Amino acid sequence: MKKIVSILLTGTILLTGCSINTENTTDITQPATENTVISSDSYMPLNYSVQKATWLPYLEFPEYISGKTEPEFIEAVRNMLSELSAEGINTVYFHAHPEGDAYYKSDIYPKGTYLDGEFDPLETFLDTAHSMDISVHAWINQYRMQKQEDMEKLPDSFIVKQWINSGSPMVRLVNGRYYLNPAYSAVTELISNTAKEIVENYSVDGIHIDDYFYPTADDSFDAEAFEASGCSDRDSWRRENITAMVKSLYDTVKNHDDRLKFGISPQGNINVDYNTQYADVELWTKNTGYADYIVPQIYYGFNNAVCPFEATLRQWEELAQNGNVQLVIGLAAYKCGKYDKWAGIAGENEWIDNPDIISRQIELVKASESADGYALYQ
Repeated sequence: MKKIVSILLTGTILLTGCSINTENTTDITQPATENTVISSDSYMPLNYSVQKATWLPYLEFPEYISGKTEPEFIEAVRNMLSELSAEGINTVYFHAHPEGDAYYKSDIYPKGTYLDGEFDPLETFLDTAHSMDISVHAWINQYRMQKQEDMEKLPDSFIVKQWINSGSPMVRLVNGRYYLNPAYSAVTELISNTAKEIVENYSVDGIHIDDYFYPTADDSFDAEAFEASGCSDRDSWRRENITAMVKSLYDTVKNHDDRLKFGISPQGNINVDYNTQYADVELWTKNTGYADYIVPQIYYGFNNAVCPFEATLRQWEELAQNGNVQLVIGLAAYKCGKYDKWAGIAGENEWIDNPDIISRQIELVKASESADGYALYQ
């Protein structure tokens, strides 16, 4: 997050040499009030019709959480949010459940890997952010669990470890890390209970998930469940599994309080979403009942050989034209000043040679008739 703040502090990204327009007041609106269902508690969710967001990933937690007392954490959070707020950021996606652990008080998951104190990071972050009129969405990685060596250290009471110890196909090991298997209703129920635990106990403004869907396309990952399903089209069946999870999460959030937001941040490449991760982003974006907002990770430069930014933005605009789902564009601030080995010959040095990529992309988002803000990942 310190790098994100450095990006936003001035018109120039000091750490990477990438510039950004920090004009910050004209498109920040009052909290959206279109939903009228009254929550069971007194909290009024805070959300904006135009998001200017950042992710706060767990990889930043060693700096902000590890070794900190609660007062020290509060001070660090307030300093960080003050700088973000001054530059127009109005929404933060806080990594509450990154890899089978919890940075909140959970009866389901073990304590967060980088949390060595006794305070509650999510509660503290919410209190501080809300005092500054910043919306906070609890970001969960739904299927990703611990690495194998870390799982072995956890108590046997952890439900996922029980599944592993029993040989259940509901958890699979892929490249040294465990992942929940989307094919099983018990897995979907666990993920929904994760969101339920958060929204029932914390004054979050929404729940946010990103692009951890199927971790592999290998047939062996879910062969047993697919054979038992009686289906003949594995790809369609997998997409139905992911959509069932998305629908369940959306309903869980809305059943608690219809004013809360549920958002999804898939990869920017629609073909990869659909055919490799089995995420039916077209269905979720064009129809109501799956998400309130979608944040495609359009982490590409203008000269990217496969997904040039402007053309990819237009593809997502077409999906969002009906206006049922808010479109927020995910931007790759982390690429500024760096070599992009996947961009092709024309784009591999683009982020090094052009310090204004992010500012140009923000201007295109602002000019879009379909997009309702942007989110920066650093």
